Amino acid sequence: MSDFKAYRNIAVIDIGKTNAKVVVLDARTGAEIAVVKTNNSVLKTAPYPHYDIERLWGFIIEALKSFAAAPGFDAISITTHGASAVLLDAQGGLALPVLDYEHSYPQAVQEAYAQLRPAFAETFSPELSGGLNVGAQLHYQKNTFPEDFARVATILTYPQYWAFCLTGIATNEVTSLGCHTDLWNPTAGAYSSLVDTLGIRELMAPVRSAFDALGPVLPALAAEIGLVAPVPVYCGIHDSNASLLPHLVDNDAPFAVVSTGTWVISFAVGGDLDHLDPERDVLANVDAYGRAVPSSRFMGGREFEILAAKIGTAPSDAIAGALERVIEKNFMLLPNVVAGSGPFPGSKMRWIGEASMDTAERLAAVSLYLALMTEACLGLIGAKGPVFVEGPFATNGAYLIALAALTGAEVIALPGSTGTSQGAALLTGIRPHTTMASAPVRAELPGLTNYREAWREALSCGGQPIR
Repeated sequence: MSDFKAYRNIAVIDIGKTNAKVVVLDARTGAEIAVVKTNNSVLKTAPYPHYDIERLWGFIIEALKSFAAAPGFDAISITTHGASAVLLDAQGGLALPVLDYEHSYPQAVQEAYAQLRPAFAETFSPELSGGLNVGAQLHYQKNTFPEDFARVATILTYPQYWAFCLTGIATNEVTSLGCHTDLWNPTAGAYSSLVDTLGIRELMAPVRSAFDALGPVLPALAAEIGLVAPVPVYCGIHDSNASLLPHLVDNDAPFAVVSTGTWVISFAVGGDLDHLDPERDVLANVDAYGRAVPSSRFMGGREFEILAAKIGTAPSDAIAGALERVIEKNFMLLPNVVAGSGPFPGSKMRWIGEASMDTAERLAAVSLYLALMTEACLGLIGAKGPVFVEGPFATNGAYLIALAALTGAEVIALPGSTGTSQGAALLTGIRPHTTMASAPVRAELPGLTNYREAWREALSCGGQPIR
């Protein structure tokens, strides 16, 4: 096995809910030196909507082949979205397809699971829609497809499935187990009572650290890829926790991290679990070191994608410049564009003044909406200190200005596109010297306090209580 100090380049398999990529990072600088991307498609065929695992695997192998010779890589790490589990049969194949967590189950199945799931005080995992609680997925699969489920020999969390494909070693890992699955007790650092309620404890693969090198790429696979020396594969990590990891390494608590992608997930590092409200999509995630971290979320990236497709585009400076006009005229967007999650789960999307807005003003109103939602999420988890924003929203100037003005905190943007990939690369032991962070954003927007009060009042009038 290679010594991490000798690593030159790290290949990272990075599978998000919307897109997947394989990235090669320079071990010294953390810079992205090669990348290929693809969409992460969902197959709508029987027995239920599921991920196209075969296509993803083919994409991964072709990417690793193309990178093996140049730029080359000495280790592989893995990060994926959460809320997914893989059911293997005794031969290591899929006993059932990997279920899309956005699939909704029949009402009777949902009601039956609600009677089984542990209390929030045990798991710090709120009741979520569809299969966002992995326990709900497993209950659905076990009871709806009993013959197929009877063939299950091993249950893996999603990043660790890809590690298994590469190494043949089956594991689970706490950042994915602690990602609102209902399966993990973060204060005890052990499985929750649900694994026994579902009768799956013996099926759960052993828990390993995200930092563990599981083994080299399997010999036949290494030959296919074109590897000339053994390449270690690291256990892997949940993507939002991958984004969090560089901050845990580089900063002292308290601080907050806002990880943006399909989901906008906020972490209050140094916070406590005493006042979390499970009715508002607030939970405890578990970091790479096994520690509970107060967290909150909404589907902000998906919401922006939906809105931008309808609104169109405008120059960034024009959008930022429109913020004051939007505030002055009380143009507003109220949640939720995507239902079923976030700090105001009962609210339905509503525009105020949309007919009078030009394109830049609409996009500014969207950025302001996203900042208001983020501020609400940060407040619910008691976030303190500077706020680090990583992912796509780190390049949205209007969002950063609005968030800084709303929170009164230093907002530090990390505009590189590889937040999750860089975090996953740290599992190998490298500590690159990066200069990704922009200067802290500090901002004031005239009239914003009154705008925020009006936004919350409009939201409350729409039937969502504001606390």
